[in-house]
Amino acid sequence: MSRALQNAPSITWASTDILCDVLVIGGGPAGCWAALEAAGAKAKVVLVDKGYCGSSGATASAGTQIWYVPPDPAEREAAMASREAMGGYLSERSWMAPVLDKTFESVNRLAEWGYPFPRDEKGEQQRISVQGPEYMRLMRRRVKNAGVTILDHHPATELLMDGRTVVGATGLRRQEGGRWKALAGAVVLAAGGCAFMSKALGCDVLTGDGYLMGAEVGAELSGMEFSSAYAISPAFSSITKTALYRFAQFYRKDKSLIEGAGSARGRSVIARTLLSEPVYARLDLAGTDEVKAILRRAQPNFFVPFDRRGIDPFTEFFEVKLRLEGTVRGTGGLRLTGLDCATTVAGLFAAGDNATREPICGGFTGGGSHNAAWAIATGAFAGASAAAFAKGKNGAPDAPHPESPPPQRTGAATVNPQAIIRAVQDEVFPLDVNYFRTHTGLSAALERLDQLWENMSAASATDESQALQLRQAQAMTATARFMYHAALSRKETRGMHRRDDFPKQDPTQHHRLVLSGLGKIIIRTEQVDPGIAREAAE
Repeated sequence: MSRALQNAPSITWASTDILCDVLVIGGGPAGCWAALEAAGAKAKVVLVDKGYCGSSGATASAGTQIWYVPPDPAEREAAMASREAMGGYLSERSWMAPVLDKTFESVNRLAEWGYPFPRDEKGEQQRISVQGPEYMRLMRRRVKNAGVTILDHHPATELLMDGRTVVGATGLRRQEGGRWKALAGAVVLAAGGCAFMSKALGCDVLTGDGYLMGAEVGAELSGMEFSSAYAISPAFSSITKTALYRFAQFYRKDKSLIEGAGSARGRSVIARTLLSEPVYARLDLAGTDEVKAILRRAQPNFFVPFDRRGIDPFTEFFEVKLRLEGTVRGTGGLRLTGLDCATTVAGLFAAGDNATREPICGGFTGGGSHNAAWAIATGAFAGASAAAFAKGKNGAPDAPHPESPPPQRTGAATVNPQAIIRAVQDEVFPLDVNYFRTHTGLSAALERLDQLWENMSAASATDESQALQLRQAQAMTATARFMYHAALSRKETRGMHRRDDFPKQDPTQHHRLVLSGLGKIIIRTEQVDPGIAREAAE
């Protein structure tokens, strides 16, 4: 258990006791697909969510594309080849092919369940995107109908171990107060990535909790240097739907065009400009009323803040900023040992943004489409594998877990979780530290983060109401340290990892960086299938 929670004197232990075959932590797409697959294998499944399964998280708040590709050899080849160079050739086709297969199968199931995919002029359903609210409402209904117990507002804070095997988890009851404890035959971590409470759309519940829980029990992480994803958003809103900025041009305050600026390959130009002056955008490449109408139908929530302010984004300039999305759009996460989505710890599986997406994206974000496919496929893989693992152990443990509540420590310092969160944000938000990386900037930030972590290891929450905030602050600090330790070790530019002091891709660093540990973070390299070394994409 985190020392912060050990030291909280007013927390009531284990107000709710749960016994199940598979415990799924996280109620986003990956968690729902994991729960469905495990329940389909006749496992007794419990899903716990920090918020409300079906409405919290990055997907539920907006529409997303899906990497849905029919099993046509030419189309599949093009789909797999499309991002290999951008990802620095760290992806693997041995992962891409099964992910595409499972995504195709699962999205077709969505259609059978009645998801209202739009139709083209020939009447054919277009299954390449979903609207988050409708998608997640359907998933919640399917999960409940499958017999899964859903516990909303039950954040997990710690995994339980029996020897070297994960056998459950504990957490907080946000509405009733007190704690819950679940004993399970296997656990699926699907708690999402970490956007450091940047106010990116739907991301403030994504604070890296799963990374911290995994690392605490010895799981490895990979790809954490690929975590410098920033989304374009209006300066006055948290809407981070960057896809529509393909129809934008970017300007200075005097309305002069910023040459080379763009939402995809020109984002570095925007970032560089923002270091010294504000940047404005206008969707003036959406040339016709028909295109504008299509954009409004495709991403209606994008336009809400504009409409409320009486701004026409197609004809008027508006100020934009880059908002950190961290590992939600990056590719780092818990390392998987194979297609069963097992981690390096027995009984622990990972899915969605909680797991590294390097196998299909390499070092560059796949955008919403790849992330959505990854959540679907790894959720299903992890759920099935967790159910099989639990059955191999004859289901859930039938005896009380040997672990007792840890002894209360005395004399530990208390801290202000909000102050810790602001301190972490001060290190990870600045573009001249995290976007344009250098040894000098990263080292200085990491020294402060390491000191912050050391101070927190002896801290406690002042009362139960602060326990979750402190746990999130710990998770964000741990995630930031993983990011910068990895970023310092990769002395090249590859994928989204940009080193101003090492601006070229180095063929000798065509490997993954695998991290473990918390107090002392250890890094090792892991080889991937040989690829063709080229210059890194922007």
